[in-house]
Amino acid sequence: MLRHAVALDYPTRPVRIIVGFAAGGSADIVARLTGQWLSERVGQQFIIENQTGAGTNIATEAVVNSPPDGYTLLLITAANFINATLYEKLKFNFIRDITPVAGLSREPAVMVVHSSVPANTVPQFIAYAKANPGKINFASGGIGAPSHVFGELFEMLTGLSMVHVPYRGAGPALTGLLGNQVQVYFSPLSAAIEYVKTGKLRALAVTTATRRKRWPIFRR
Repeated sequence: MLRHAVALDYPTRPVRIIVGFAAGGSADIVARLTGQWLSERVGQQFIIENQTGAGTNIATEAVVNSPPDGYTLLLITAANFINATLYEKLKFNFIRDITPVAGLSREPAVMVVHSSVPANTVPQFIAYAKANPGKINFASGGIGAPSHVFGELFEMLTGLSMVHVPYRGAGPALTGLLGNQVQVYFSPLSAAIEYVKTGKLRALAVTTATRRKRWPIFRR
């Protein structure tokens, strides 16, 4: 997202797009596709920088502290809005300091499990997790990330007791899931879909009110 100033001859030099998550996740993919599209059309480089940590707060603070000249952009995700209510004291005011300029994508999350988990449905997973309290690790893209909130809400609704393991984005979280360091992850759909299609991970549900028509394997 852009901080204020716009000029008729903008941009005249490379532009940075700051991403608060590690490379390989959905936010990073969106940023790189957008940067490539913009670079091809305006004739200037849009450079992607991954500044991870603190659930995107480090990246946001870096953009807030940059000159408000339009040459440092922030890729905003739901984590930014969550952080505005999760943290009592931040070194910035998200609503005041960041100005949105464009909506880029909208996608659900998908509940995926490691292939060793003996569950093909959500009820089966709940039964398995209840039979193994404290032994199921769930991944997130960081404390306060949407995947963290999804996992905590899932625990509240089901009465499960799982161990939260925060990573620095969807890419590292999926790597942990593939390596069975964690057993379940509420992943952005775009980040997990290829692993599901190739059978490396198993999808149990999507976070939408209806099934995904294009992917009938995803259950409600």
